[in-house]
Amino acid sequence: LLQHPQRATSIKTRIVAHRQQLVRVDKETRGELDSEAVQGVIGILERDIQAYDAVIVGDYGKGVVTQELLDAIRDLCRRHGIWLSLDPKPVHQLELSRLSLITPNRKEAFELAGVVDTKRADDPAKDRSLLGVAGALLDRLQPALLLITLGEQGMLLCQRGTAPFHIPTAAKEVFDVSGAGDTVIASFTLAIAAGASPVEAAMFSNHAASVVVGKIGTATVTPSEMQSS
Repeated sequence: LLQHPQRATSIKTRIVAHRQQLVRVDKETRGELDSEAVQGVIGILERDIQAYDAVIVGDYGKGVVTQELLDAIRDLCRRHGIWLSLDPKPVHQLELSRLSLITPNRKEAFELAGVVDTKRADDPAKDRSLLGVAGALLDRLQPALLLITLGEQGMLLCQRGTAPFHIPTAAKEVFDVSGAGDTVIASFTLAIAAGASPVEAAMFSNHAASVVVGKIGTATVTPSEMQSS
């Protein structure tokens, strides 16, 4: 952890009634990290990078993930052969090329591609707009893998030279989607680090997400819950 005298840890307060989130109130510090703080984060990564099997960057658009920081993380991971996953925030316009994994949701994928999402097909594998956006992102950003989360439609795994693979949702009931995207990127990256194939990792993360959306609030998932999902 890196301490910063001018930045407090974000606190998100969710008002829930009858298992329905009504509003969220955020208490946070916005604005890009100063160069000294960025160098502090980079220094920690440089010191410990050889102990990592993978790195996950979650961009919440609050200013912590700057282009300088992302470039340094990407360079470190390339030099050490380490997997790098990123959950993007399109309004925070960063250069995202040549990452191991990018995990936008449908809305974020269309925003990254600069395309208006006007019509959603019942079958994502036959959704021309979605497939076009996926192809455009693969061509422009050239990630090793692109995993687009689709809510109740599951997720779409895409990579160059291979047909997109649709995984239907495994969720039995949905109470709260808070943290579902974080669960997907964390569990997918964990599976890859453990030696899973991309399809196996996608299916693993799909089951993990199906567990957490069945709970109220941000939640974790246990091995036994994964096995029974």
